[in-house]
Amino acid sequence: MDQQTAYRRRWGGLAVLIICLLVIVADNTILNVALKTLSDPQRGVGASQAQLAWAINAYTLVFAGLLFTSGVLGDRWGRRRMLVAGLTVFGAASALTAYSQNPEQLVAARAAMGFGAAMVMPQTLSVITNVFPPEERARAIGLWAGAVGLAMAIGPSAGGLLLENFWWGSIFLVNVPFVLLGLALMFVLIPESRNEDAGRPDVLGVLLSIPGLVLVVYGIITAGQRASLTDWDVYGALLLGVAILALFVFHESRTTDPSLDVRFFRDPRFSVSVATIMVLFFSMAGIIFFLSFYWQSVREFPPFVAGLLVLPAALGQMIFAPLSPTLVRLVGPRALALAGVATVCCSFAFYTQIRVDTPLYMIITFFFLQTSAMAVVLTPATNAIMSSVPPGKAGAGSAVQNTARQIATAMGVAVLGAVISIRYRADMEGDLNAVAERSHDVSPKDVQTAAESIEATMTLVQRLGPAGEALVAPAKEAFVAGLHLAALVSLCFGLLGLVVVWVWMPGDPPSHEEDDREARTS
Repeated sequence: MDQQTAYRRRWGGLAVLIICLLVIVADNTILNVALKTLSDPQRGVGASQAQLAWAINAYTLVFAGLLFTSGVLGDRWGRRRMLVAGLTVFGAASALTAYSQNPEQLVAARAAMGFGAAMVMPQTLSVITNVFPPEERARAIGLWAGAVGLAMAIGPSAGGLLLENFWWGSIFLVNVPFVLLGLALMFVLIPESRNEDAGRPDVLGVLLSIPGLVLVVYGIITAGQRASLTDWDVYGALLLGVAILALFVFHESRTTDPSLDVRFFRDPRFSVSVATIMVLFFSMAGIIFFLSFYWQSVREFPPFVAGLLVLPAALGQMIFAPLSPTLVRLVGPRALALAGVATVCCSFAFYTQIRVDTPLYMIITFFFLQTSAMAVVLTPATNAIMSSVPPGKAGAGSAVQNTARQIATAMGVAVLGAVISIRYRADMEGDLNAVAERSHDVSPKDVQTAAESIEATMTLVQRLGPAGEALVAPAKEAFVAGLHLAALVSLCFGLLGLVVVWVWMPGDPPSHEEDDREARTS
């Protein structure tokens, strides 16, 4: 496909890239409404809360760990080629995930899905950067970001509908037809592009980044599960993981062909935007993850209704992501980012006051405001990242942006999950021990397991029948108390993001002429 044909077909190509994005993002949001089902031994695979966290983080960790290399390989070997390979792996792994027989198989198959997604995601932004001229790029990235909102809408509602009519594996099997559609359109609408001067794959960087991330998240999840940091495998994993990640950063600063090019961070547009994205996604990830438990376990809504409750939030992202480039031109990126992050902080403050019987319209309103504000911030931040790197290294820049999102998401689920677990265990141990004293059918091991999460407690309630009903109300209150503490932690990180934007974000966007000059000099 020649350059002129690629330019004429650029909007059709964007539609194909959005299909690729939809199938990847919707998969994560689909999983959120299936968490309760997957934790059920009869209807699901009997996964614990820690195993459910790993089902999410196995995907995001492999995704994050391989994004660097995938971006560089796409720049070197061809971005369309990587898209095709990634979609193929993702589709095959989705089918394997659908037929998992136990939590271990589920986690392994999700990791394989993350491998395929890592090959796809960096290429979507790098293709946009290379096909669209600077004056159209912000609009294209706004539509790209708006697709995330569409995926948020499709994922939970479609997932809930599938769960009510089919077995849980259907939420993963549904990815396959979208993958086939994307592959069929790829060769017609997406041009092949590459950077002829791309460096060699950073094998050592990949080998350091993956175990470093896995060890840190393992330590955080296990600390939350046990409500303790004193076990040797917990603090050992944390210390070793931090040491490996420090070695990774040192290696990346010295190697000639780094996966993470630290020189990008010299540009404040790049570094502040990455920091803002990480703070927002860290804060949001755990809240969204555990709101699905709030809808289904505390409010006792079926999965389909829980999925529908996400629609207003998704609508906010779909509306404001494409509008954000216009808002940037009106008020500037710094003022817009400040307003967006401040609105997100207000939503976190509201979540610290949520109750078992809080009116639905209030929760939905603040969720709408939160995701709308996220969309307003993320589109100019993503555009700033992509416009601050040379077009030949678009894959690497895209990889850094997406890696920041995935690492922040994984760490948000892990850290906020640990916060909720520790608070939940502390509040529930007394009630569980009291039930154990009255019933000979409850062992100390049952008490320890049931104290891990609200789902584990509800499993014990079902087993005990009427004798376990006394645990229902305390379990709901304990979970909400944990949610309050997690929201407070999120609020602190949100305020940190507000300070970062206030102090370091540049006030004016670069002009199109500036973008063109940077592209020529690179």
